[in-house]
Amino acid sequence: MATGKDRQKQLAREHYERQMQRRQEREQKAKRAAIIGSTAGVVVVVGGIVTAVAMLGGNDTGTEAASSSTSPAATAQATAAAGPKPYDAKTGTCDYVADTSGGQVKDVGMPPTKVDTKPAEKTMTFKTNLGDIVVELNNAKAPCTTNSLEFLAEKNYYDGSKCHRLGSDNFPMLQCGDPTAKADGKSQDGSGGPGYVMAEENLQGAQYKRGVMAMAKTAAPGSTGSQFFLVYGDIGLTPDYTPVGTITKGLDILDKVNKAGVMADMGDGTGAPKQTVEIKDVTFAGKS
Repeated sequence: MATGKDRQKQLAREHYERQMQRRQEREQKAKRAAIIGSTAGVVVVVGGIVTAVAMLGGNDTGTEAASSSTSPAATAQATAAAGPKPYDAKTGTCDYVADTSGGQVKDVGMPPTKVDTKPAEKTMTFKTNLGDIVVELNNAKAPCTTNSLEFLAEKNYYDGSKCHRLGSDNFPMLQCGDPTAKADGKSQDGSGGPGYVMAEENLQGAQYKRGVMAMAKTAAPGSTGSQFFLVYGDIGLTPDYTPVGTITKGLDILDKVNKAGVMADMGDGTGAPKQTVEIKDVTFAGKS
């Protein structure tokens, strides 16, 4: 029979386990919030509360809380049903739809909807002020995302843009792709996009480890635009963000930028990087 002391130990252990579980849940939510971005008013539905927050790449609109009459699951299902459709392998087509979120738009038109999954890989090179960052894109598993990136590169969409948000050793990523970002530590960067969104791809078993390039999005499904993040460590995110490719050159650049730190901490350990990263040009090449 268990003694009173044994019972106290058991209760203490259960209390500790509950604390650890809640802590892990908070950390995961914070990471999810940090990587979300690309709209002016980013809204996250958590536990029946709709909260407008300053996301990674989102405008600092303060915090507003209001009761939600719709469950998060129902909201997500409704958004997915109304949002862009995933790649149709039978017709070889992608679905790009107008972004109605209200963010700043650099309008260069819509990508072609007809795509080809060959070659299986395409090489994307970001020519930056610090050197080249080269990414092997997975065209076979993320054809719509790859097609969009290539289209934007051809339109010089990224030229002259600055990577606006740097994480830390606990959240090791550099976010780029907002053509309106000033990355000066003062401006509310992260609301810029191409005026269209697409469905997320290649999520099965997705992990965000060192060397991954993935696409940023809002909380809603089908909200991927032009913003992306380059991972220089390991991030324990849930598989909700399109992992579009692998960095094959330039991780040393990301390490250098990380070492320099941020201009001003936005309260979550992230901020505009002290070491400016400006994209001068983006080029593409196929790979058989």
